[in-house]
Amino acid sequence: MDFFQTPSNKNQFHHKKKRLTQDQVKLLERSFSSDNKLEPDRKLLLAKQLGIPARQVAIWYQNKRARWKTQSLELGYNAIQVQLETALAEKRKLEKDVERLKGELNRAHELLLDLNNQRQVGGDNHPVVCSVFSASCDQEGAASSSLQLGDHVVNHEVKEFEELYACLIGM
Repeated sequence: MDFFQTPSNKNQFHHKKKRLTQDQVKLLERSFSSDNKLEPDRKLLLAKQLGIPARQVAIWYQNKRARWKTQSLELGYNAIQVQLETALAEKRKLEKDVERLKGELNRAHELLLDLNNQRQVGGDNHPVVCSVFSASCDQEGAASSSLQLGDHVVNHEVKEFEELYACLIGM
């Protein structure tokens, strides 16, 4: 018995693999799209229709499922990537809004301090706590501020702002 394969008997064990034609691939693709699992009866029927060994049909299905899974993962990854980019853009927008609102709050706080200082210099020792500054946003989102000094009421939304401002500065 010869345990070593010689070049002459090596060719006995290997079948020459035939490449599939475009029509054969189209038929396999249609079959795969209807069901990506291959039943034994269907495998034999496809092999007979295509004129190829049943094993080649089985291997084609196995390879196609692997490619299909990889493509599905890539599509899922791309969808998640788009969601991530959208979320990051929204985060950047919200961070800008937070910075803008912090600036408005600081300006309001400085305005209150200035008004308290002016009232104390003018002889009125009762500090102006709130009801001095209110902020509202126009349609473009730009902040506008108004003062309520004495009898000159410029904005009627002061109460809402007082409550918000008191919460923000921890009063």
